[in-house]
Formats: sequence, structure tokens, C-alpha cells
Amino acid sequence: MAISKDKKTTLVADLTELLSSAKTTVYARYQGLTVAELQELRAAAREAGVKIKVVKNRLVRVAMNEIAVYKDTDTTGLTGQLLYAISSEDEVMPAKVLANFAKDHEALELAGGFSDLGNTLSEDDVKALAAMPSKNEMIAQVVATLLSPVNDVISATSGSLSGIVSGLEAHAEGK
Repeated sequence: MAISKDKKTTLVADLTELLSSAKTTVYARYQGLTVAELQELRAAAREAGVKIKVVKNRLVRVAMNEIAVYKDTDTTGLTGQLLYAISSEDEVMPAKVLANFAKDHEALELAGGFSDLGNTLSEDDVKALAAMPSKNEMIAQVVATLLSPVNDVISATSGSLSGIVSGLEAHAEGK
């Protein structure tokens, strides 16, 4: 069934808005996935703050041409049946969501992506991105690293204080 021109215009406007605020966009081939599996992927993506879009590649190209950052981006990889994972919050999550889903569903194949700077990401770039910790995991690691010396000082101080108290108690009982 053909899509009306008004519907296409609306789709392109929505895509343009979504892509202009995206930190990373990752696309994958999904031929062979069932509707139930696509719904499962959408649910997993939603939990991670990622939007999954299944749209014609031509409409994605039109939307990208309307965004200054993507005007010169190579779109030759946008062929075949593709789905797009887009996040405006985390650079890593679109790749991570699709890569995790692809582990259990061989029909989903990572194909590439785009950074927020308009750079084209290869399949290997997307896989490397998926292997990185998410933004929240990185923040947790930095906080843990920053708190480590504080915890060491607290542990040392509490150990010394308990030793002093024990020594004072023993001395007091000895008199």
C-alpha cells in the first residue's frame, strides 16, 4: 500500500526532528524477524531510552538532507530492509540494544550508523561502540574511582580509632 504525500511529509518531519536531536543513530538489517521479535526489540529499546523506527531508506535520506550536520554524510549503506535505533540521551545505547538483541536473534544484522557530528559509522564501529560501557555505567565508574580514596581514609581511620579505643579499654581494666 502506497503512502500518501501528506503522510510522507509528516514522516520526514518526525524523522528530521528525531535525527537532529540524536546523539547516535544505528541501523541494522532485520529481514527474517517476526513481528513478535520486533515488538520484543522495541520493548527492550524503550527501557533503554532508545527509539526504534522502521521507515523507507529514501525518507531517511530526505530527512538527513534537511539537517545541516548530515547533508554531506555518506548514505550509500542505506540499502535493503533496515531499522533505525536512535537515542538523544546516550551515544552507546542504540548500538548496545541492537547488539544485545542480535546475540539471540541471528536475523538482526548490524549494518552501520551515524554520529551526532554527521560521521558515518561502519559495522565494526557500531560493534566497538556496543562493547563500550553506557553513559550511566561510565558515570558510576568515575564516581567509584573518585570515592575510592575517601573510602580508604575512612577505613584506615576507623581501624585506628577502634585500636586506640581497645587499647584504652585494656589499659583501664588493667588498673
